[in-house]
Amino acid sequence: MPAGGGDLEILAARVLACADSGRQIAPISDARAAFDLDVAYAVSARVAMARARRGEKPVGWKIGFSNRSIWDEYGVRAPIWGPMYDSTVACIEDASKPYSWSLGKLLEPRIEPEIVFRMGAAPSPEMDERALLDAIDGVAHGFEIVQSIFPAWRFKAPDTVAAFALHGAYRHGPFVPVAGAPQRAELFAALTSFEIVLSRDGDEIDRGQAAHVLGGPLSAMRHFVRGLEDDPLGRRLRPGDLVTTGTVTRAFPVRAGECWQTRVIGLPTPGLRVAFEA
Repeated sequence: MPAGGGDLEILAARVLACADSGRQIAPISDARAAFDLDVAYAVSARVAMARARRGEKPVGWKIGFSNRSIWDEYGVRAPIWGPMYDSTVACIEDASKPYSWSLGKLLEPRIEPEIVFRMGAAPSPEMDERALLDAIDGVAHGFEIVQSIFPAWRFKAPDTVAAFALHGAYRHGPFVPVAGAPQRAELFAALTSFEIVLSRDGDEIDRGQAAHVLGGPLSAMRHFVRGLEDDPLGRRLRPGDLVTTGTVTRAFPVRAGECWQTRVIGLPTPGLRVAFEA
């Protein structure tokens, strides 16, 4: 495919229009055999610039496909990433109550229970998992709603990168402070061994372990930090940024009228309850 700036701008405008209008398109790779990850990240950078021009502020990043147990389902073999915005991310202040969440124009939405970090300092690519924990000042549990602008979730990895890394919306509970915590060693161990139980309308749907996420959320973070160094999409990690590290269970379709709930085992982060509306 042509990789000129004008062509990239056209593709960026096309995928952004899908999310704005709630309509889907065929995968970009169907018509462009040379549409690879490098070009896809270039499109993603232009999508981010377009969103910034209309007033959306980046608040962090999502890591996608970090759960190796779902790679065969989606036909991918490596994680991806993309920005999140103040228009797509919000905090559930009171995790003891159900949170009402409108699905709006989200396309074929699916729910993913995840662990999210809040950066206290900008990390560097040579950091290992323990050093990365020192750069994090908060840990929380949240739900990402992923969406596909491509019908029936049919795509190749570059398509997903260009289309917001499949990000639709994110809601997280209160952050547990990390900086100066005397339980840091326990928290480090817990981030490799916790479990999340996911239920819908009171029935358990799935459960996943920390190890599913590239060995644990800190390992997913390490992979992301190194990858972002090579291709920062115009913005590197900053203090205060959120990084959500990928689904711990499989991703499941959600519909208005359903109530989804999590139980987090082994981490001091509360489970969440969300009730979906149209």
